[in-house]
Amino acid sequence: NGAEALVMVEKESPDLILVDATMPKMDGFEVCAVLKSKEETRLIPVLLVTPIEETEHKIRGFEAGVDDFLHRPINSVELLARVKCLVRTKRLNDELVNVENAIIALATAIEAKDPYTEGHVERVASYALTLGKEVRLAPWELRALHKAAILHDVGKIGVDESILLKPGSLTEEEFNQLKTHTIIGERICRPLGRNRLILEVIRHHHERYDGKGYPDGLAGEDIPIAARIMAVVDAYDALTSDRPYRARRSQEQAVEILKQEAGKQFDPKIATAFISLLETGRLR
Repeated sequence: NGAEALVMVEKESPDLILVDATMPKMDGFEVCAVLKSKEETRLIPVLLVTPIEETEHKIRGFEAGVDDFLHRPINSVELLARVKCLVRTKRLNDELVNVENAIIALATAIEAKDPYTEGHVERVASYALTLGKEVRLAPWELRALHKAAILHDVGKIGVDESILLKPGSLTEEEFNQLKTHTIIGERICRPLGRNRLILEVIRHHHERYDGKGYPDGLAGEDIPIAARIMAVVDAYDALTSDRPYRARRSQEQAVEILKQEAGKQFDPKIATAFISLLETGRLR
């Protein structure tokens, strides 16, 4: 039955799950919905067997996250072909996850080198997720935004450490080198390119709403919304953290700066939503 199938999946970690739509206690649609809702099983392909080919079954299946369908009576050749295709897809996804994990480890190592940014990645990822929910991003966008927040500064591996840790103001040449971290980061994360949102955040989180940012000088809603979210939360965390060149600001001081920069550095709607989260105690 369906409940037993879920227990087996937890123990076995299969490459493919073949479920029957009419299982007792918990049908195949319900099993699939549970699997796709969990981070550890959502990428495992699910092949659903249905008694007849009906549009209603397909709609229910797609809504539950089913990857493919088979209809009784089962043709063995068709079954083998579909299984091979789904297993190949699973292995490609596994390779992508391995690359992603390696890049996340790199991002964490970069942060560990700078005592002034300790905890920055975790805080920014949390802020971004909360703000993304507030402005009603879709679930898949929230997942990608969270990963992008973790990876947003990975390109700093290509910036001289003396620039990152300099206690005073940067020269024009030094600032120009610092700005390259967005492009370097995008290049490092290009193997994750199937998720465009991640690359957009990494490249564009230093764009400004007024078009005076970098690297591309995008303005207004030409800047992807996830990057506009990242711009606000990244700036807020920088303002409320110690840096080599200045002491941290209080939350009240940081909020005042966000208000002043709304419509200039930041998307005013997103800045207002973030300030509301802070002022109502829904974000700390």
